[in-house]
Amino acid sequence: MLYPMAAMVLLIVLVGAVTVKARFASVKRGEVRAKYFRLMGGQEVPEFITKSTRNFNNQFELPVLFYVACTLYISLGIDSDIAAVFAWVFVASRYVHSYVHLTYNHVLHRMLSFWVGFMCVIGLWVNLLIQQG
Repeated sequence: MLYPMAAMVLLIVLVGAVTVKARFASVKRGEVRAKYFRLMGGQEVPEFITKSTRNFNNQFELPVLFYVACTLYISLGIDSDIAAVFAWVFVASRYVHSYVHLTYNHVLHRMLSFWVGFMCVIGLWVNLLIQQG
């Protein structure tokens, strides 16, 4: 479970770097005033600034349930092959979700990758309850 969690941390670092780079570039090009980033308001911003910021924020929503489940597997000493599959598929779905969101942003593709991840988290939790029970 540690490696899938590390892969998620890597995704956060990558999306964070893309977000910071986009923000600096938008200020440098004069598209956004630096003051905008104080409260994230007060002017219209390029679409990519909104997308990258939202995607970064997404990494702290559903993945929280993933991190908690993985931490419980580790702390309770539960070794489960099915949980490992759910964890890696979850991570893959989050990478796909981020890729779709930050590139061509097709809503259906994004939704499908979200739901795959969501179902994997549910699977992790159900399996955890079964293994612990």
